[in-house]
Amino acid sequence: MTADIIARLDALPLVAILRGLKPDEAVEVGEALLAAGLTCLEVPLNSPQPLESIRRLRTALGDRAVVGAGTVLTPAAVHEVAAAGGQIVIAPNTDPAVIQATRAAGLLSMPGFFTPSEAFSAIGAGAQVLKLFPAEVAGAAGLKAVRAVLPADQRVYAVGGVEPDSVAAWRSAGASGFGIGSAIYRAGRSARETGDRAAAFVAAWKASDAGS
Repeated sequence: MTADIIARLDALPLVAILRGLKPDEAVEVGEALLAAGLTCLEVPLNSPQPLESIRRLRTALGDRAVVGAGTVLTPAAVHEVAAAGGQIVIAPNTDPAVIQATRAAGLLSMPGFFTPSEAFSAIGAGAQVLKLFPAEVAGAAGLKAVRAVLPADQRVYAVGGVEPDSVAAWRSAGASGFGIGSAIYRAGRSARETGDRAAAFVAAWKASDAGS
């Protein structure tokens, strides 16, 4: 299953981070994101009833989207995400126990790292995708430096502070993809505006593809 998810992510490696999403708005927001061309959705576990939002998104969107959970901090939370139908486990930190539980559950592991030590610890535990967080603190120069020592084929997503007009610069520094939070969605923002913001990132990604 994870090979299929990675293939989907590679096609358009943009993750919408839906922190604060409520179950009753989940499907409308999800449909707006899909209409904009963005197909990977993350519901952080510090959102209201996150597991219910994940269930509703998975039921309504089916194979049209990849749905995961963010801010996953314990192996027990991994099992809850799997039971809700989540496909990706995303964390702000590097915890080998969470990574191993994710892989054992057959889900895609995307832990956060900030230092080379954390990056290699995550890889050693079985992480498939790394999440540089907070990316705005490390900067593109920080990503480029870490990239020099990581395996060439290691996927690294930049998360935090990315805007449409900075996508190309981050990709030049070695970003494989992006996790995007408040620049796309924040609690209370309408589905329509969320979709419009997502479309701007999709367009920026495609433009950076054309320029590479």
